[in-house]
Order: sequence, then structure tokens, then C-alpha cells
Amino acid sequence: MPAPSTFSAEFSAVVNAPFGAIGVRTELGRLRELVYLPASFAERAPIDRVSELVATQIEHYLIDSDFQFDLPLRSAGTDFQNRVWTAISAIPRGQVLTYGDIARRVRSAPRAVGQACGANWFPLVVPCHRVTAAAGLGGFAHSDDDAGFQLGIKRWLLAHEKAKGY
Repeated sequence: MPAPSTFSAEFSAVVNAPFGAIGVRTELGRLRELVYLPASFAERAPIDRVSELVATQIEHYLIDSDFQFDLPLRSAGTDFQNRVWTAISAIPRGQVLTYGDIARRVRSAPRAVGQACGANWFPLVVPCHRVTAAAGLGGFAHSDDDAGFQLGIKRWLLAHEKAKGY
């Protein structure tokens, strides 16, 4: 199997990040997806205007956690997922809510909220890293391995945003 860096061509851009890299996929003038990648992925210059805008905004956020994203997003997700993502997007930088907190806001169950978080096509833009378990970090991107790559990203993002306790 080829090394991960050869898959960089699958992305419209790959932005280096302190925790690895972020793959950007665009489609028809909109952001289609952001993907957290290990550092083995080679940086890739943006191939279109939208991926350039996305890469620039990611770089600004990585420098200044107060940066506010303003990107054209492709329509994605179910009605329920969109309700969860809207609730998550309202969490201010530096704060966290639990899956249960979000569940109460959208009148659902914490597990369903966790599944919607894991299905988020636009991490960073929809800051699902700001949602934690009642007694700890919880999962991230469908991973709950405490020493795993994805949870390392969640820890970095919360520390970057100066979230209390992280």
C-alpha cells in the first residue's frame, strides 16, 4: 500500500498543523469536507479559490484561536445532525459542553449527539472538539482511545482555545 503522503492528491489542499495536517476537499465552489491527517501527509497548495480561502482561514485559526470561520459549506447531514451542529457552533471558544448538555438543547440523547459529532464534515468550523463526556474528554471523530491520534487533536484544540481544564 502506498504511503499516506501519496494520497495528498485526494485533497484540494493539505494544511500543516501542530498536531499533523488538515485535508481540505472542495466541490462546486463549496467546502465539502475537512479531514484530520497524520503528519505523514505532505502539505499541498490549494488548487482552487475555495480551497485557498479554507487553507488561509485554517492557518489564521491555528495562529489565533479567536479567529471566526466564514466559509461556503456544502449542505450535509440529516436534520438532526444539523440541529446538533448548530448547537455546537454556538459554544464559545474556551468553553465546553457535555454530550448531555447538547442533548438537552436538541431534545435527544447523549449517544445520538456523540454520533452526530462524529459525523461532522467540517471540524474546526463546527467545533465538535468543544463537546466532552460528563466525566472526561469523551470521544472524537468516532475514536475514544485515550492515547489515540484523534483524541490528541481534541486535546490540542482545547488547549489552543484555552478551555478550562485542558
